[in-house]
Amino acid sequence: MPRHKPQVTASELPADSHLHDRVAPPDFLDCYSVSSDATPRRAAEIITDFPGWARFLLLIRRAVTAPFGLSNDGPDAPDKLGPFPVELETTSEIIAGFNDRHLDFRVSVFAHNDRVSLATWVHPHNIGGRLYLKAILPFHILIARNALRRVAAQQR
Repeated sequence: MPRHKPQVTASELPADSHLHDRVAPPDFLDCYSVSSDATPRRAAEIITDFPGWARFLLLIRRAVTAPFGLSNDGPDAPDKLGPFPVELETTSEIIAGFNDRHLDFRVSVFAHNDRVSLATWVHPHNIGGRLYLKAILPFHILIARNALRRVAAQQR
């Protein structure tokens, strides 16, 4: 029997997302969603458990950005998802991320009505942040869409 590939779709940031409080022009914001009954915490754990190919891309990122003093592991925090400190957690959403020299970013994992959304907000501080965002965007999209496919594949 052929295996069904989960349908990940580009979507709007959920209306109740706390990420709305941050978004202003000319910030970057994208959002993808998939059918899943996962909780925000469980989905975020799956999302940040990167597959080997994504970990390899992160190693390349580490090597390229190290000379510029950019953070690779995020700041210390009592609660982290991968390298990302958790900033807010409710029953429907978890937001994690941090501010760096070149940009501020947060990811939101929002779960409601058997749908999980993954949104990324980025506020570049300077030309370096804008160039960095432009360079990583194709990889970001691949990683985000793959992450949601993995969330959908691991139903409760």
